[in-house]
Amino acid sequence: MPRRRDAVVRRGVRHIGRAVAGQPGIFVLAFLGSSLYGGMTVASAYVIGGITDRVLLPAFDEGDTTATALSLAALAIIVVALLKIVGILGRRLFAGIMSYRLQAEYRRRVTGQYLRLPLSWHQRHPTGQLLSNANSDVEAAWFFVAPLPFACGAIVMIAITIAALVLTDPLLAVVGFVVFPLVFVINAVYSQVMSPRMARAQQLRAEVSEIAHESFDAALVVKTLGREADETTRFGARADELRDGLVAVGRVRGLFDPLMEALPNLGTLAVLLVGAERVAAGATGAGDLVSIAYLFTLLALPIRAIGWVLADLPRALAGWDRVTPVLEATGEIAHGPDAAPGGDRGAAVGLHEVGFGYADAARPTLDGVTFDVPAGRTLAVVGPTGAGKSTLAGLLVRLVDPQRGDVLLDDVDLRTLREGEVSDQVAFVAQSTFLFDDTVRDNITLGGDFTDDQVHEALRIAAAEDFVARLPHGLDTRVGERGASLSGGQRQRLALARAVVRRPRLLVLDDATSAVDPAVEARILDALRAADRPATVVVVAYRQATIALADEVVWLERGRLVARGTHAELLAQVPGYARLVHAYQLPEAGAADRAPAGAQA
Repeated sequence: MPRRRDAVVRRGVRHIGRAVAGQPGIFVLAFLGSSLYGGMTVASAYVIGGITDRVLLPAFDEGDTTATALSLAALAIIVVALLKIVGILGRRLFAGIMSYRLQAEYRRRVTGQYLRLPLSWHQRHPTGQLLSNANSDVEAAWFFVAPLPFACGAIVMIAITIAALVLTDPLLAVVGFVVFPLVFVINAVYSQVMSPRMARAQQLRAEVSEIAHESFDAALVVKTLGREADETTRFGARADELRDGLVAVGRVRGLFDPLMEALPNLGTLAVLLVGAERVAAGATGAGDLVSIAYLFTLLALPIRAIGWVLADLPRALAGWDRVTPVLEATGEIAHGPDAAPGGDRGAAVGLHEVGFGYADAARPTLDGVTFDVPAGRTLAVVGPTGAGKSTLAGLLVRLVDPQRGDVLLDDVDLRTLREGEVSDQVAFVAQSTFLFDDTVRDNITLGGDFTDDQVHEALRIAAAEDFVARLPHGLDTRVGERGASLSGGQRQRLALARAVVRRPRLLVLDDATSAVDPAVEARILDALRAADRPATVVVVAYRQATIALADEVVWLERGRLVARGTHAELLAQVPGYARLVHAYQLPEAGAADRAPAGAQA
């Protein structure tokens, strides 16, 4: 137990040092403001004591006083009060700036790390946990910073007070300061008791956020399957656990705070009891006793400030322990020194003996895949579920890197390209389309410098120009969260326009036209070929209507490239390919036969 307690104290001290090192200039300004406040607090006690000895007691003894004496006394009190105000303003202003700067800096670091880490890392971490790391965990890690300068200034104030009290009356100083060792004993016990409770509370915050995010994200499933009550119960159970965890934290703090506030008052009481006897015996003056008693009264707030910092350290360490694994996570995609080859034609693509597997998979997702796509050609990637098609698409746009082999763009390994080069040359459109709660224009440009003419051209290629023109405000129509006001096919076409407007040399479509009818799909692929900068297109496809539009087809089974050729060649030569294509074709034909007369696709 003592070792664990020492570990908490040592880690807390290191974390305080980390905060100071993160904002040293701001901390110094806040510390100076706090020190000014502390110094003036001590000075105010001695001003009160001096006024007692030189103004009040003579006035009582003589029954009279002078206006000059009263004016000087009032002036001294006002000057000290004004300097205290300056100290309070400086302390609070710069302490707040320091706290919010640290929170902002580490939120940027965490989210920057999210962007650098590969997709495989994100797949192992729930979204709710990631949101908690970037929000409540970062806030918790630096929440103690706001009272930190005050606490450091309080230490200076206590040191000044000790020196002043020893010089004034050593015995009364010893009597009063007997209580101070109790402060550190209570805080050591508090940290030990509070740390596991705060860690549990932070974990529960993340779990509550995770459940809420999952429920909102799956609103369609929840509502259509009538799972509202179950989701409410699931969320409520975890929320109750969080409530109980926070109540446990509150109980400990509720016991700790009164003790910390009572300690200075106990010191004041002891000083008054002993001091009264010493004044009566003539060993000390009434003014000195007033100064010392007043000082201990004033020390209540600074000692509480130290308590605030110590009380928040367990929560800070719990938050830091949850943020650190993100900041120290490895596996981020490295970049090389090369620039991607440019040009106004499509890019040539090559995969050479590419292998990739997920950590928990029983077999490699891709194993020894090799093929080339000449510039400007359209290649369809076809295979049964689990064949590795989406993983292959992710490798082409460098969402992940191959564990074996090479992925080449114009004979240049993607891993050797500078940061940003792949996204400048390659665009990706997934089947599950994401649109922001913004206008059509902003969903396509994403803040890029594109003219309306370029946006309209991208919409034309994506066969989306007509339906966008019919929207209430055209390009300025807001589409709702995740494009809720649009159909699935409309969302896919906007996502395609978002990719096309960037004029990529390689366009990768992961079943990205599944929600549009074959006629519209044919128009899109024809428009891509006829564009003034035709791209090489790699399309993950299932429907025969899509596959037949490709120049070539590669057939994957269990992560291996089994066959390659035209659609007709694979139909004739590969039974598995023929079965899959016909399996998708027959339901379509059956649906068409069952459609009411006059129905349009």
